[in-house]
Amino acid sequence: MTATMYYDNDADPSALAGQTVAIIGYGSQGHAHALNLAESGVDVVVGLAPGSKSRALAEEAGLRVMDVGDAVQAADVVMILVPDTAQKAVYDADIAPHLRAGQLLLFAHGFNLRYGRIDPPAVVDVGMVAPKGPGHLVRSVYQAGGGVPALFAVDRDESGTGRPRVLAYARALGCTRAGVLETTFKEETETDLFGEQAVLCGGTAALVKMAFETLVEAGYQPELAYFETMHELKLIVDLMYRGGLNFMRFSVSDTAEYGDYVSGPRLIDDSVRERMRAVLGDIQDGTFADRWVAENETGRHEFERLRAADRDHQIEQVGARLRAQMPFLDPVEVHAGQAQAAATRPGAGR
Repeated sequence: MTATMYYDNDADPSALAGQTVAIIGYGSQGHAHALNLAESGVDVVVGLAPGSKSRALAEEAGLRVMDVGDAVQAADVVMILVPDTAQKAVYDADIAPHLRAGQLLLFAHGFNLRYGRIDPPAVVDVGMVAPKGPGHLVRSVYQAGGGVPALFAVDRDESGTGRPRVLAYARALGCTRAGVLETTFKEETETDLFGEQAVLCGGTAALVKMAFETLVEAGYQPELAYFETMHELKLIVDLMYRGGLNFMRFSVSDTAEYGDYVSGPRLIDDSVRERMRAVLGDIQDGTFADRWVAENETGRHEFERLRAADRDHQIEQVGARLRAQMPFLDPVEVHAGQAQAAATRPGAGR
């Protein structure tokens, strides 16, 4: 069964006419949502804590900034874009007390609803617009005239205007230029977490590190191992991004393509599939969510230990030296303090 995609012509921008949208948070996703919506003609207010360092950034961008509670009271649509683990506290203290009938409460990730950490009152509409890309791309692609695809969901449409407003929001964000796919909070949350853990972050990082280590342990130069296992990965992924696996295989040598067919299944076999199913099971039954919430509530000690252990891996040291000699890559280096700041900024990671 082919999924239905929705585009600009399927979303009526007038559904948000005369309405104010409050963007709660001004981090990775928050700044992109606020600026894209404002440039699409939507009345936007940004809600931030009184001492937030982001207030000056939002004001310099020409946006109205208020305390979170005041922004919620001023808004018809409220989009929550603070980190998953911070959402419940912000919601309980500054959002829930000010919600009223007819408002649309939006999320960019279903984590807190899926796992029962937030339970909106029955009088508000509840929806989701989840761009499939980091905030800086949501912004830059919009500015270039394109859009990042997104998932959307309407969990509750008490007013009867929830669905058209969700689609209008997605259009103002630029996502309907590329297409938006309807889903549910449950489906979005579980597939998003699984994709991050099995492939996009966890699986890919583990595969790259293990391949690098295998070459170095066999006596090959670390610099050569870096080029083979990490640097060239972008080139291959770009081919997949443009034309799928078929275009990637069309573009590489016959030798590489044959190696793909005969060696790929030796590495990623049915035992990996079983472990993927176990990871998915932990996501579906809430085990991962409980562990992550508990980690944040008890000081994030395991998280910081794991982060520190990987920060100084040999592939990172070698890669930093090589990238420094390739300024055309626009190389960046994340230090310990920056990593901590990134983890705590509003909207981090989304």
